[in-house]
Amino acid sequence: MLTLALDTATGVCTVGLVRDGNVLAEYDISVGLTHSEGLMPQLDQMFDRTGIKKEEIERIAVSMGPGSFTGLRIGLAAAEAMAYAWGCGICGVNTLQAMAYNIPVDGVVLAPVLDAQKGNYYTAFYIWEKGEVQELQPVEMADGKTLVQQLQALGKPVLIMGECGKLLKQELPSGIAIAPEQVRMPKASSVALAAEGQEALTGKDIFTLRPYYIRKSEAEELWEKRHPKA
Repeated sequence: MLTLALDTATGVCTVGLVRDGNVLAEYDISVGLTHSEGLMPQLDQMFDRTGIKKEEIERIAVSMGPGSFTGLRIGLAAAEAMAYAWGCGICGVNTLQAMAYNIPVDGVVLAPVLDAQKGNYYTAFYIWEKGEVQELQPVEMADGKTLVQQLQALGKPVLIMGECGKLLKQELPSGIAIAPEQVRMPKASSVALAAEGQEALTGKDIFTLRPYYIRKSEAEELWEKRHPKA
């Protein structure tokens, strides 16, 4: 199956083409453009260079969050529009779980983290066992200190991935390390691999997908602060 995958959950916009588990092409861009400016030109360039026609796409896999509210909305809207226009299916994938596919190594806890603002991180813990990703801890929001304490308590070697922020600058306990830069951030190919085995939505059901935000946006929090319930 030929899958177009995209991830716009962070400042890195990544798109890729994967056929039956084999990565045909992958493009990442992080040059200060907003995703609304960079996503479609990036896709057009990938199709031009590979010679693959848009009509050949059988499924679209899109990162659903957690992550940047604006980025997630842009990525999902684009994926839905393309799936509907091309008549193919669509699959939504947890951003953090997809990141675990960057490092398919048994015995190491993978802790993807994404910036949740105000010193907090979105995170979840995963481990590879017998060729499959297993969830050790579901998605939550935690500050850096709590995150490191939770990882220490696991008693296993750990690689932290993603938007590590201040974690890059602090001395981490023995057994906990930051993943190499080339596999640290979300990758479209990993989104496609994480979607394998999922049943794709088609037709009008395409538009039932919703981003996975976890927390309310700052605009929502500000509105509720100014309009408290009686």
